[in-house]
Amino acid sequence: MLVAEAFVGTLDDPAVAERVESSDPLTVTVDGTERRRSRFRTTADDGTELGVVVARELRDGDVLSTGDRLVVVSLEAVEAMALDFGGVADPDRAAVTTALELGHAVGNRHWDLAVEGECAYLPLADTRERMESTVEPHLPDGATIEYDEVPPTLFDEGDAADHSHSHGESGYSHSHGEDGHSHDHSGAGHSHTHGHGVRSLDPKPGGDSDGGDQS
Repeated sequence: MLVAEAFVGTLDDPAVAERVESSDPLTVTVDGTERRRSRFRTTADDGTELGVVVARELRDGDVLSTGDRLVVVSLEAVEAMALDFGGVADPDRAAVTTALELGHAVGNRHWDLAVEGECAYLPLADTRERMESTVEPHLPDGATIEYDEVPPTLFDEGDAADHSHSHGESGYSHSHGEDGHSHDHSGAGHSHTHGHGVRSLDPKPGGDSDGGDQS
């Protein structure tokens, strides 16, 4: 069995493309799981058994070497649902795509999320700085980041019970504006109650969550 264990380059590189053109390369089609593995066994398109041992995520057009033969990588296409927002009027279209990007960033980290009125709540699952660095690039102008104390039931799916939460004297927020973002500190504490239900859009198994006691 041949083993491709050297990364030569990509077909985008004219020199690499010329080497491939002037040789008798193998071609291999890699699926979504295999392309992320550092090593796997597969079969080239002509039936040649092939081992791949390369410490990188494979991309379409990558060229590997077994020592004696070049191997051109092709990624297997996947079926995808396409959501076309071209028919949605601005500014709603921009808002929808921004929300999708933010939801994807949050969901990749399996953070709980509760949406209530005009606010979205994320229990602190990491440092404030790291969480801010994750969500800030996806926030539109005018959105703010604040820190609040909320009951853990806020993140229970389908919770319809009354709940209350308060902003302490050390409450901190900053907002995004057209010229970047500004910071402000609120010194007066206040509390408010809500009588409507909320639900977690990305609940963890079992419903466990940080109650947001870090403020």
